[in-house]
Amino acid sequence: MSKFNNLKPILWTDHLAESISFYTEILGFILNEKNAEWKWASLQKDNVVLMISEKNDHSKFNNIGFSGSFYFNVDDVEGLWLDLKEKADVCYEIETFEWGMREFAVYDNNGYILQFGENITKISKEP
Repeated sequence: MSKFNNLKPILWTDHLAESISFYTEILGFILNEKNAEWKWASLQKDNVVLMISEKNDHSKFNNIGFSGSFYFNVDDVEGLWLDLKEKADVCYEIETFEWGMREFAVYDNNGYILQFGENITKISKEP
């Protein structure tokens, strides 16, 4: 059976430049590559790679949308919360959940839900 090596989601947008700005200026991603003709960009922060694209001839959908969220495992969720809570549209504030994660969520400029979480059992075991 084939090995899955990684996942690089492509987020569809009607506003490529605005999306690039959100991810680089608000979340601190780096713009790896942009192709104006394709209306596409690749962004990276640490080990996370996202692609952003406007609709194209290969797209077989009518609207921008996603029926889920993007969950980022992070170090220092508290610090990230303090940084983002005034910069982004908050979906839900930081809280600790019974399954051992401390997390919060914001919306990006397209309305995608971005969740950020840190395993608190890992935090409590560190010296």
